[in-house]
Amino acid sequence: MYTVLWEYQVKAEKQSEFEEIYSSNGAWVELFKKSAGYLGTELMYDEKQPRHYLTIDRWDSKENYKAFQSQWKEKYHALDTQCDELTEEESLLGEWSSI
Repeated sequence: MYTVLWEYQVKAEKQSEFEEIYSSNGAWVELFKKSAGYLGTELMYDEKQPRHYLTIDRWDSKENYKAFQSQWKEKYHALDTQCDELTEEESLLGEWSSI
């Protein structure tokens, strides 16, 4: 399995919109589902810092994730640009492979 972790600090007034777009049935998942090998996304929030979120995107392989990035680059970039207004910070925490 190949896992991609992102961390976000969400603007207070944009939390509902962020949760809708990044949830397991949101716009990001709808885009990811267009590609082979996508296994699912989990959206998590920090109970002590409610505007602090993580996404965990799971793929069956690094190759399928990279193929998704290549095939859907333009739509990915468009959605990413649309979501820029929702966050104060966004960081890729890493891309992880199962042992």
